[in-house]
Amino acid sequence: MKQKTLTISLLSALVLAACAQTEPPAERLSETKPVAAESHAPEQGTGLTEQKLVHAKNFMAASANPLATEAGYEVLKKGGSAIDAMIAIQTTLSLTEPQSSGLGGGAFLVYWDNKAKKLTTFDARETAPKAAKPELFLDASGKPLEFMNAVVGGRSVGVPGIPKLLEDIHKRYGKLPWATLFNKPISLAEQGFAVSPRMAKSIEQNQKYLQRYPQTAAYFLPNGKPLAAGTLLKNPEFARSVRLLAEKGSTPFYSGKPAQNIVNTVTGAADNPGKISMADFKNYRVIERTPVCAPYREFEICGMGAPSSGAIALGEIFGVLQQQDMKALGADNIQSWRWLGEASRIAFADRDRYVGDPAFVSVPAKSLISRAYLKPRSEEIRNTDKALPKVEAGVFGKKQAAGKAVELPSTSHIVVVDKAGNVVSMTTSIENAFGSTLMANGYLLNNELTDFSFKPADETGKPVANSVAGGKRPRSSMAPTIVMQNGRPYLAVGSPGGSRIIGYVAKTLVAHIDWDMDIQTAISLPNMLNRGSTYEIEQNTPAAAKAGALEQLGYKVQVRDLNSGVQGILIGKTGLQGGADPRREGKVMGD
Repeated sequence: MKQKTLTISLLSALVLAACAQTEPPAERLSETKPVAAESHAPEQGTGLTEQKLVHAKNFMAASANPLATEAGYEVLKKGGSAIDAMIAIQTTLSLTEPQSSGLGGGAFLVYWDNKAKKLTTFDARETAPKAAKPELFLDASGKPLEFMNAVVGGRSVGVPGIPKLLEDIHKRYGKLPWATLFNKPISLAEQGFAVSPRMAKSIEQNQKYLQRYPQTAAYFLPNGKPLAAGTLLKNPEFARSVRLLAEKGSTPFYSGKPAQNIVNTVTGAADNPGKISMADFKNYRVIERTPVCAPYREFEICGMGAPSSGAIALGEIFGVLQQQDMKALGADNIQSWRWLGEASRIAFADRDRYVGDPAFVSVPAKSLISRAYLKPRSEEIRNTDKALPKVEAGVFGKKQAAGKAVELPSTSHIVVVDKAGNVVSMTTSIENAFGSTLMANGYLLNNELTDFSFKPADETGKPVANSVAGGKRPRSSMAPTIVMQNGRPYLAVGSPGGSRIIGYVAKTLVAHIDWDMDIQTAISLPNMLNRGSTYEIEQNTPAAAKAGALEQLGYKVQVRDLNSGVQGILIGKTGLQGGADPRREGKVMGD
């Protein structure tokens, strides 16, 4: 497999400076002693912290929280599979990073089964209650609700997919006994864990909404004050829920008391109740889907198809970039960023019209990522050296109305490679920070239904692909990715970040594949992305200096916080290389 090495160009040197210092080569891990890269995330807008490239020989795990990564590492060290480690990581994240994901949310999982030599994906996205109607997020006059008025409370809660995903996937790919995978999260919940700086900051920023419901306020705002970083926090109710999961599996969470507790909480939410029922829980299924793969250079970029737009959008972006020599342009050339931005604009125009739950709408995924479609689209970019004045969606049969949905960045990403060569790339979420702010069974409930378009149709009555319907799964931008080379996994990567996820992952892959940056440097590279019109640039980084050049190309530019959370593991001939995003609290561990 081709190994990428760091090219010290002007931009990569600036990246290293932004990460506080030039980093020495990380020492290779021994088979007995773990070496980890870890940082404490800064408050938003204070720039990047230091992260180091981590090497391992046998196995590796990375997540956005050190305690969660440690849980996965301990499982791998005992001989557990990548799936076993993911289960330990996800359950721990539910406790230690509750603002981002958990047992009350959903996920998309991309998995490489090394024994079967098969890549597959699992859709554990939340579903809308059967009683949900297209006008769910419209007020009495037919106008869309204010976003936070829709989010907070029961209206936005979909049926969670995580408990069932964990059990279903363990039955197929687990190695260690199910009940042994939950020891660390149970122990942390009972004995207490230190509130991280990022969690504390998020509580402080969201206390207006966290104080709305007594159970949530009592946990996150004891005595009316937000939890401070370093506070020892216990959650005995969460521990009881995880013990039940360990002993009985996911069944009680879909047909027993935990499910009934969620129904009661959602339907009884003051001011903003939802319509979820026990029947909705009993009907929930995790769906195995065929991966969406698109060629790029000597690789294939593979990931989750609809209802996620992640792999489809990445397939479009890289299908366009395939027509341009990004390596020759280089990371310092503003035209590289024009090509990346314009390719993304095309992908977003198409996703807004065509991507939704494939059980409800026809999604032309193969056509969208085809060379026949994308080569002419690339010529639109080649025919000018300026920003395109307007980017329209392509036409594939019946054209849907464009439907916008607000996706917020409180999500998390997990990557794991085990000793047997199995690979996990999973993006997991409860959507907004702290989800709906409702708690049941010791954990937060999602607000994923606000990922639907609030308007079911445009002004002409043309339907929106991502409109609300009972039993439907909302569109997502989550993009868990496994890059394949010669029929084998080469790189597992993904990020939180709402609809910016697509741009974060695309930037990382271009930086690594085309600009020869190692995976950590590619992750640390300042974020620059375009989701349709405005070119967004990460503040307090060297990239901010490119604002003027992009404006001269005709872009409207916004310099702002772009808080990605990329985790990545490269699978090479001589071992593993792992990186974690310096913008969060990520940690990589391996042996």
